[in-house]
Amino acid sequence: MVAAVQMTSGPEPAANLQVAARLIAEAAGQGAELVLLPECFAAMGTSSLAAIAEAEWGEARPIRRFLAAQARQHGIWLVGGSLPLPAKAGGKPMACQLVVDERGQEVARYDKLHLFDVDVADSHGSYRESRDYDFGDQVVCIDSPVGRLGLSICYDVRFPELYQALRAQGAELIVVPAAFTAVTGAAHWEVLLRSRAIETQCWVLAANQVGEHPNGRQTYGHSCLIDPWGAVQQCLAAGEGVVTGTLVPEQLQSVRERMPITRHRRFALPAEPVPPGKGV
Repeated sequence: MVAAVQMTSGPEPAANLQVAARLIAEAAGQGAELVLLPECFAAMGTSSLAAIAEAEWGEARPIRRFLAAQARQHGIWLVGGSLPLPAKAGGKPMACQLVVDERGQEVARYDKLHLFDVDVADSHGSYRESRDYDFGDQVVCIDSPVGRLGLSICYDVRFPELYQALRAQGAELIVVPAAFTAVTGAAHWEVLLRSRAIETQCWVLAANQVGEHPNGRQTYGHSCLIDPWGAVQQCLAAGEGVVTGTLVPEQLQSVRERMPITRHRRFALPAEPVPPGKGV
């Protein structure tokens, strides 16, 4: 069983982690082996990203220690949606997703490839993630207790070539932690997630932020689990909570056997991500 946590995070990490701990416990209590937290679960709408990133790189590591402790306590794999963490000492923060196993060990790191630099017709208006974060440059797919796990974050979901690359690396479940806005979410959230599931023939587990945040930003919620045929199996439309569901290996195998799209593909995938600012 897998679970996605839906939260309304604010700027104070301590308060956010308290909520996350309660919802992780709820998910584990329902039998989840792997739990996904949303993007910016520990801090959202804060001007202290650089300080948080420095602490996470240094000895304090409060968010990383929290993830490790929660994973050990509940005996689960925990996917930390995103937190600010540089790739090297003194470097610019990355929007970093950490995967922690049941022993509390960090077993994978994914740095967000696509940064949200857009204008949206909402109260916030303009989003420029590249002001605060640097771009990732690696596709990450790993083995997990619930199958081969592909990693992505929020705005990535608009770029299907990443998901095809994850499928090529053997992905069976792809996670999408997000802070999708209410405006873009209402228009595109479900159709994008279902499309990525259909195209890759993978399970897609999505954990979104929800509601109105202290900085006035509004996020869409609708955290969900989508099967390899593109059907929404579970969804939490509004409010904080958890979405749980069971992955059925036979269902994934059946979909792939009945429609063997990987054998029919006639276009080669890019060998690696393209550096920011350079087209293909």
